[in-house]
Amino acid sequence: MHDKTTFSVPVTHRSLLLPILLSLLAFAANSVFCRLALREGAIDATAFTAIRLGSGAVVLAALLHCTRRPRNPAGSWAGGLALFAYAWLFSLAYLQLGAGTGALILFGAVQISMFAFGMWRGEPLQRKVLLGMLIAFAGLLALLLPGTDAPPLASALVMLTAGIAWGAYSLLGKGSADPLAATAGNFLRSLPLVLVAVVAMALSGASLRWSGEGVLYALGSGVLASGAGYSLWYSVVKYISSQQAATLQLSVPVLAALGGVLLLGEPLTWRLGLTSLVVLGGVALALLPTRRG
Repeated sequence: MHDKTTFSVPVTHRSLLLPILLSLLAFAANSVFCRLALREGAIDATAFTAIRLGSGAVVLAALLHCTRRPRNPAGSWAGGLALFAYAWLFSLAYLQLGAGTGALILFGAVQISMFAFGMWRGEPLQRKVLLGMLIAFAGLLALLLPGTDAPPLASALVMLTAGIAWGAYSLLGKGSADPLAATAGNFLRSLPLVLVAVVAMALSGASLRWSGEGVLYALGSGVLASGAGYSLWYSVVKYISSQQAATLQLSVPVLAALGGVLLLGEPLTWRLGLTSLVVLGGVALALLPTRRG
């Protein structure tokens, strides 16, 4: 069955451009925050996830009650599960994966899962969307694969699963009538799963580890990059096709890499600049409106 809301507004419509851009920047910021927190052991992956989701839930719930039309959280348990699985596995994978390799695996999995779902739902596959996606993905391969060692298999599989979970979370948002309420409800429903992860960690003999610096990074990820960013994403994803949503997110690894240059002191190379243009060019091609006779 075809979802009519998918194509109700062109993705290049001016009302969507700003929230799309802010959403993608938020996704990239999550990678930067996570790398800042975990690369020097300022916090462990489970504590980072707990603070990220907990702070996001608190802020989103407060926003719901401070708006002109106060309402209760919405969302679903499926959304809460997908959100928790993505956030926790994302943090665990980045303990070993390089940032570029991890981003490629994550958003490659997102793209494949969302394209597959779109085709299963009967969304028409436009040639320019497919071509743009292939160009963007080729740019990512050129950026991320040459000169890197093969990633640890276990961590790669963890990140792959995180990508599938995020793809599922994005797809669940396509039916959201109230993006803020849905995001708040999903964050709140993820908290019991966070508690299960913390208890499981304690039973294994490990303990949570954090520092003031790590907590600040986790709060930035939860309040700004996750809570606000995901609400914006839910507000636009219902208006675009699954294929366009997947292709849009291919720009995130490039944005995250550029954030690494600016904030983490990573080197800016000619290959990064060139492949960034290729990826963003492919995304632009996929999102250009189709000319009508």
